[in-house]
Amino acid sequence: MTNTLTIERTSANADAPKPATRRRKPNDRAPWEEPPTPVGQAAKGLTLGVVLLIMVVPLWIVVVTSLSTQAAVTRAGGLVIWPDGITFEAYKVMLEDVTVRNALLVSLGITAVGTLVSMAVSIMCAYGLSRSRSFAHRFLLTLLIVTMFVNGGLIPTFLVVTGLGGYGAWWSLILPSAISVFNILVLRAFYSSTSTDLIEAARIDGAGDWRILWSIVMPTSRAVTAVIALFYGVGYWNAFFNVMLYMPTDSEKWPLQYVLLTYVNRGNGMPGSINSGFGTAFSQTAPLSLQMAVVVLTLVPLLIVYPFVQKHFRTGVLTGAIKG
Repeated sequence: MTNTLTIERTSANADAPKPATRRRKPNDRAPWEEPPTPVGQAAKGLTLGVVLLIMVVPLWIVVVTSLSTQAAVTRAGGLVIWPDGITFEAYKVMLEDVTVRNALLVSLGITAVGTLVSMAVSIMCAYGLSRSRSFAHRFLLTLLIVTMFVNGGLIPTFLVVTGLGGYGAWWSLILPSAISVFNILVLRAFYSSTSTDLIEAARIDGAGDWRILWSIVMPTSRAVTAVIALFYGVGYWNAFFNVMLYMPTDSEKWPLQYVLLTYVNRGNGMPGSINSGFGTAFSQTAPLSLQMAVVVLTLVPLLIVYPFVQKHFRTGVLTGAIKG
């Protein structure tokens, strides 16, 4: 009798209409998230506004000072906050200087070649470490991670580079800092998430590791590749320490960042022909305006490239880190 009643109740519950469940829209907040309050929204807006001012105001001051005359800089007592007598004389004097033009070409060349070398080595290393059946991949991965925390130091590195003939050579500006273990780990985490079935299907069709890397792994990892390339490019563009170590006297091989550093340290003129070749123009141009003009010149390439790569940050680095 009890079994009969149980079966009847079960049948009745199965036949009863189920309550309709509302589908959660993509823009709905999660159930555990509290709805935003006016105070919270105002605090977020204020915080973002303060952060924006902290980032924009220094750039504004640098640009305005680079466009200011000697009289405006003198009246301001240094950096100019509001335009007062706009002139492009500082940019004209800067671009007419042979040292600055040569340094700009050197920086572009080092950045392009260095980024290509670093990306090639990092991609191959990350792909090899992402394959569980690769030779000694665990030992090599551990060895790479150890180098993030332990290194030989500056003096041994200098002795190795100079002992190999790197003093005064172009490759000394690229190879000593060509590899970043952090970037390799990010690439490896992303490559490890590539579909195993897709790779196995390619192997069945006769594809080797080079073909799999070029035709399968690389096309599915464009976001993280773009982000890592930006990391390497910014690093090479802003680098100047290796120049101080390996070619401090050869001004023809100085990149733009080292020219700016030298000029700021001197405080009274560009290193090179600017004081002698453009004496009249230099005397009418504020040294501080020239310094800020070189700073603007070093920022322009990054400001041009960054918007094209910024959209890949979330899908590149964050996704690779989460999946890893």
